[in-house]
Amino acid sequence: MQIKFEQFAAASMLGSADSPPRDNGEILFQRPWEGRAFGMAIALSKKGHYEWEDFRQGLIASIAEWEATHCKDDPDWDYYLRWLASLENLVLESSLVSEEELKERTRQILVEANKTSI
Repeated sequence: MQIKFEQFAAASMLGSADSPPRDNGEILFQRPWEGRAFGMAIALSKKGHYEWEDFRQGLIASIAEWEATHCKDDPDWDYYLRWLASLENLVLESSLVSEEELKERTRQILVEANKTSI
Protein backbone atom coordinates (compact mmCIF):
# COMPACT_ATOMS: atom_id res chain seq x y z
CA MET A 1 0.00 0.00 0.00
CA GLN A 2 1.38 3.37 -1.01
CA ILE A 3 1.13 6.39 1.24
CA LYS A 4 1.28 10.04 0.27
CA PHE A 5 5.02 10.32 -0.37
CA GLU A 6 5.22 7.13 -2.41
CA GLN A 7 2.23 8.24 -4.49
CA PHE A 8 3.85 11.63 -5.03
CA ALA A 9 7.20 10.09 -6.03
CA ALA A 10 5.66 7.62 -8.48
CA ALA A 11 3.25 10.19 -9.93
CA SER A 12 6.01 12.78 -10.39
CA MET A 13 7.62 10.47 -12.95
CA LEU A 14 4.58 9.55 -15.04
CA GLY A 15 4.91 10.41 -18.71
CA SER A 16 8.37 11.92 -18.32
CA ALA A 17 11.80 10.92 -19.61
CA ASP A 18 12.57 9.27 -16.28
CA SER A 19 9.35 7.26 -16.09
CA PRO A 20 9.93 3.64 -15.03
CA PRO A 21 8.88 0.75 -17.29
CA ARG A 22 5.26 -0.31 -16.81
CA ASP A 23 3.00 -3.21 -17.65
CA ASN A 24 -0.77 -2.54 -17.52
CA GLY A 25 -0.05 0.56 -15.44
CA GLU A 26 2.02 -1.32 -12.84
CA ILE A 27 5.71 -0.54 -12.37
CA LEU A 28 7.60 -3.42 -13.95
CA PHE A 29 10.64 -5.07 -12.35
CA GLN A 30 12.43 -7.89 -14.19
CA ARG A 31 14.98 -8.68 -11.47
CA PRO A 32 14.63 -8.52 -7.66
CA TRP A 33 17.34 -5.89 -7.26
CA GLU A 34 15.39 -3.44 -9.43
CA GLY A 35 12.51 -3.28 -6.97
CA ARG A 36 14.93 -2.96 -4.07
CA ALA A 37 16.79 -0.07 -5.72
CA PHE A 38 13.48 1.58 -6.56
CA GLY A 39 12.29 1.26 -2.95
CA MET A 40 15.60 2.43 -1.49
CA ALA A 41 15.59 5.61 -3.58
CA ILE A 42 12.09 6.49 -2.41
CA ALA A 43 12.73 5.50 1.22
CA LEU A 44 15.94 7.52 1.52
CA SER A 45 14.21 10.58 0.13
CA LYS A 46 11.22 10.07 2.38
CA LYS A 47 13.56 9.90 5.39
CA GLY A 48 14.99 13.30 4.36
CA HIS A 49 18.42 12.21 3.15
CA TYR A 50 17.86 14.06 -0.11
CA GLU A 51 15.07 15.75 -2.05
CA TRP A 52 13.13 13.56 -4.44
CA GLU A 53 13.59 16.13 -7.19
CA ASP A 54 17.37 15.84 -6.78
CA PHE A 55 17.09 12.11 -7.42
CA ARG A 56 14.84 12.66 -10.44
CA GLN A 57 17.21 15.21 -11.95
CA GLY A 58 20.14 12.82 -11.41
CA LEU A 59 18.19 10.06 -13.14
CA ILE A 60 17.31 12.32 -16.06
CA ALA A 61 21.00 13.29 -16.39
CA SER A 62 22.05 9.63 -16.21
CA ILE A 63 19.60 8.69 -18.96
CA ALA A 64 20.73 11.63 -21.11
CA GLU A 65 24.38 10.65 -20.61
CA TRP A 66 23.66 7.10 -21.75
CA GLU A 67 21.63 8.29 -24.74
CA ALA A 68 24.43 10.65 -25.79
CA THR A 69 26.85 7.75 -26.14
CA HIS A 70 24.55 4.99 -27.47
CA CYS A 71 22.07 4.43 -30.30
CA LYS A 72 18.43 4.67 -29.27
CA ASP A 73 17.85 1.03 -30.21
CA ASP A 74 20.96 -0.26 -28.41
CA PRO A 75 19.97 -3.59 -26.81
CA ASP A 76 22.21 -2.81 -23.82
CA TRP A 77 19.74 -0.14 -22.62
CA ASP A 78 18.70 -0.85 -19.04
CA TYR A 79 16.49 1.65 -17.23
CA TYR A 80 17.24 0.27 -13.79
CA LEU A 81 20.99 0.38 -14.30
CA ARG A 82 20.53 4.12 -14.89
CA TRP A 83 18.35 4.24 -11.75
CA LEU A 84 21.02 2.42 -9.76
CA ALA A 85 23.79 4.70 -11.05
CA SER A 86 21.74 7.73 -10.03
CA LEU A 87 21.06 6.30 -6.59
CA GLU A 88 24.72 5.43 -6.05
CA ASN A 89 25.80 8.94 -7.09
CA LEU A 90 23.31 10.58 -4.77
CA VAL A 91 24.12 8.47 -1.71
CA LEU A 92 27.81 9.24 -2.26
CA GLU A 93 27.14 12.96 -2.75
CA SER A 94 24.93 12.97 0.36
CA SER A 95 27.69 11.18 2.34
CA LEU A 96 25.31 8.40 3.33
CA VAL A 97 28.08 5.91 2.55
CA SER A 98 31.69 6.18 1.49
CA GLU A 99 32.85 4.91 -1.88
CA GLU A 100 34.68 2.08 -0.11
CA GLU A 101 31.52 1.08 1.82
CA LEU A 102 29.50 1.09 -1.39
CA LYS A 103 32.06 -1.08 -3.19
CA GLU A 104 32.26 -3.55 -0.29
CA ARG A 105 28.49 -3.85 0.07
CA THR A 106 28.12 -4.32 -3.69
CA ARG A 107 30.76 -7.06 -3.59
CA GLN A 108 28.92 -8.79 -0.71
CA ILE A 109 25.61 -8.68 -2.56
CA LEU A 110 27.18 -10.10 -5.74
CA VAL A 111 28.79 -12.93 -3.77
CA GLU A 112 25.43 -13.76 -2.15
CA ALA A 113 23.63 -13.58 -5.50
CA ASN A 114 26.13 -15.99 -7.04
CA LYS A 115 25.63 -18.44 -4.17
CA THR A 116 21.86 -18.49 -4.65
CA SER A 117 22.03 -18.88 -8.43
CA ILE A 118 24.16 -22.03 -8.25
